[in-house]
Amino acid sequence: MHEVPLEERCKQLVSDPRKGKNMFVLGLLCKLYGLDADLAREQIARIFGKKDEKVIRSNVGLYQAGAAWGEANLPFKYRIPATRSKEPQIVVNGNTAIALGVIASGMDICAMYPITPATSASHYLSEVFEKVGGLVHQAEDEIAACAFAIGASYAGKCAVTITSGPGFSLKQEAIGLAVMAEIPLVVVNVQRGGPSTGQPTKVEQGDALAAIYGSHGDAPKVVMAPCSIEDCFYSVITARKIAETFGMVVVVLSDASLSTAQQPFPRPVFSEDWLAPPVDQTPVPPGAKPYDWDPVTGLSRRFQPGQPGGMHTVTGLAHDRNSKVAYDPAINEEGLRARSLKLAALQKTLMPPPVFGGDSGDLLLVGWGSTMGAIEEAVTRLRADGLAVSSMHLRFLQPMPSGIREILGRFKQVMTIEGNWSDKPEDELIDADNRRYSALAMMLRSRFLVDIDCWSQARGQPIKPGDIARVARQALQRKVNAS
Repeated sequence: MHEVPLEERCKQLVSDPRKGKNMFVLGLLCKLYGLDADLAREQIARIFGKKDEKVIRSNVGLYQAGAAWGEANLPFKYRIPATRSKEPQIVVNGNTAIALGVIASGMDICAMYPITPATSASHYLSEVFEKVGGLVHQAEDEIAACAFAIGASYAGKCAVTITSGPGFSLKQEAIGLAVMAEIPLVVVNVQRGGPSTGQPTKVEQGDALAAIYGSHGDAPKVVMAPCSIEDCFYSVITARKIAETFGMVVVVLSDASLSTAQQPFPRPVFSEDWLAPPVDQTPVPPGAKPYDWDPVTGLSRRFQPGQPGGMHTVTGLAHDRNSKVAYDPAINEEGLRARSLKLAALQKTLMPPPVFGGDSGDLLLVGWGSTMGAIEEAVTRLRADGLAVSSMHLRFLQPMPSGIREILGRFKQVMTIEGNWSDKPEDELIDADNRRYSALAMMLRSRFLVDIDCWSQARGQPIKPGDIARVARQALQRKVNAS
């Protein structure tokens, strides 16, 4: 232990040490790890560039004082060589990546209501969106925000609404309208701890089942889960494409961990393929119907407001192919079938998820969302010790990609790693008949009829690789003991 006299040293330079401790510590750490002092001073000048020169000098002085103290008092140093990138990169957090993805996707309407931890995505958009022809609409509440986005999408393009768990719950009835009317819509849900107000600033993966099954009635939706900050950017682009191609609601499940963490990734190179084609205003062919569902895919041509010959009434009620309200059992079932078939049509286009590590082995760890980095680091450690452990990460929760059944069958044990609740088998009252499994484990068990175990944490903190590695070792040992 090395005691650092922060208060004493900072008071020599500033009257209030609370405004200087961080710069002192920065200097100490840069000296300890052999980081570039010139670059650090340059960054300080850039961060405080909007303030006067006195503030910059003060912070640079604190930085230098920390570095000097570290040089004089710490008898050890570490050298971690920096590997400079060979391509341009950006460094942003997940919410900014989502906002940039909205812009890159060609969506130009974002309707929102402030909610932690999703708000900063909308704040960033509000600063830059108008420069590229976009608009951020802050509604009076979450319900109005979703309804506004649906109306904008109905007008001919595709809109996005950004929220977190409690707001997502409020949007459910409006989301059901978009499903019934087959209006494309992207909903970003930056998950946080719950239920109710829960833990607004803490991470949790508790909304997967709500995203898939939360609506009343059968309301098929596509649910995606970005696994990194870079993936936050590209997932939104993909979500817009799917929403417009299939006439569906697409939910993007980010979380509080991704929203605030920062990560460098290659600077995206814009592609025209990311954008939607212009709004179709060609005349509708005679006899065409607004819901002329394809018998194989469930898809139908999208009628745009203003198209000659395309006038029809949009309704949230059960309707026939002409969008006329209908309570006939056969017609209602026809609509349900078509909306469900669209999920199957999308599923046929999805590639099997890659397996990290060996293609077969003793244990497969399955995750989704922001846990990917921690899971793969744990797998790397375990495999370095000679253990046959691999991992698979799902970016699509609904529909799930093809090939999962075959991958599960190549491993002796399968366990999901998730940031939501599951009962602990060691608790006195818990047995095989009443144990609650985590969300992904429940879905995989029901779909593939495989005895999948689960381990989860819902402590409001990111799951650590060391904990995952420990749990995996215990699972392998239990298998050995049982045999």
